[in-house]
Amino acid sequence: MPTRKVVALDGKGVISVLEQPIPEPQPGEVLIKVHSSMISPGTELGGVKARRANPTDAPPRPFGYQNAGDVIALGEGVTRFQIGDKLACMGIGDSLHATHSRIPVNLCVPIPDGVSYDEAASAHLGATALHAIRRARLQLSEFVVVVGLGVVGQFASQLARLSGAYVMALDRLPLRLQVAQETGADRVVNTLEQDPVQVAKTFTRGYGMDCAIIAFGGEGTEAFKQVVAMMKVTPDTHQMGRIVIVGGAEITHQFAASLGNLDVLSAARTGPGFLDHAYEHGRDYPPVFVRWTTQRNLEEILLLTASGKLNINAFITHRFPLDEAPAACEELIQHPDRAIGVVLRMS
Repeated sequence: MPTRKVVALDGKGVISVLEQPIPEPQPGEVLIKVHSSMISPGTELGGVKARRANPTDAPPRPFGYQNAGDVIALGEGVTRFQIGDKLACMGIGDSLHATHSRIPVNLCVPIPDGVSYDEAASAHLGATALHAIRRARLQLSEFVVVVGLGVVGQFASQLARLSGAYVMALDRLPLRLQVAQETGADRVVNTLEQDPVQVAKTFTRGYGMDCAIIAFGGEGTEAFKQVVAMMKVTPDTHQMGRIVIVGGAEITHQFAASLGNLDVLSAARTGPGFLDHAYEHGRDYPPVFVRWTTQRNLEEILLLTASGKLNINAFITHRFPLDEAPAACEELIQHPDRAIGVVLRMS
């Protein structure tokens, strides 16, 4: 039986490369020969240190949720794609860090000319950021602060700039700030060195921030308080604006009078359709009611990349062969200051 290589993580926090049978595509699915996949540092590796501190006997489990490659087999009912098509793919438990992946058809989009497999392998996180930008309802010349400049934050910073906003980007790691500045952020702030609230006053010319995007996970209360202090204030002393949380941050804060009239919005996943089994396997929503589905957001990320409006290569800091996946993951776990986007290549 033909086999594939796939990256796995066990209960002790050990990352390994396994060999297992290549799955057959089911109805509404395609089988991809993968060329590149991108590791998501926060979602995929954020809990590894905790596993190592409190190990269990859980067996190795394959992981990954964004990759890119070529169609080598079609499941029953698939007519949109053909053998040989180049696709960007996503999906938990589907778009694994593996040499071959079985993907639901609506979690795939064609890769445009001029976009590499490495770039296309980031489309899931790109669509996640794009969904957050849509939730933010940005308008031309608004002021927005992006907090946290991992892969999602880098996408959010660039997309906010493309929306016509003035972008201030915050992080503690110099490499992330450098990349954000090189890709269009109007002002970057190292929060270990400067008070972002004071910088925001000058940056917004005294108007205050219209919007904030919090793009990191873990404890976020202090960052949230800083963001609230940056927002625009009405003559009756109430803060106003939108705060979009896309990174899974944990925040403790009082509402009502303690938070003014701010809109706090959660941006979940990549847009409508993700984790809807029927949608993922080929059924669509009426576009007149649901314009920006997961598949359409994926498509837009690749089109913006193809046109040169998005710069993904700027935050791809490392490329490793699949067999070196444990070392690639360790680079992200131990040295977040040296890595942003890490791509695994299958050959």
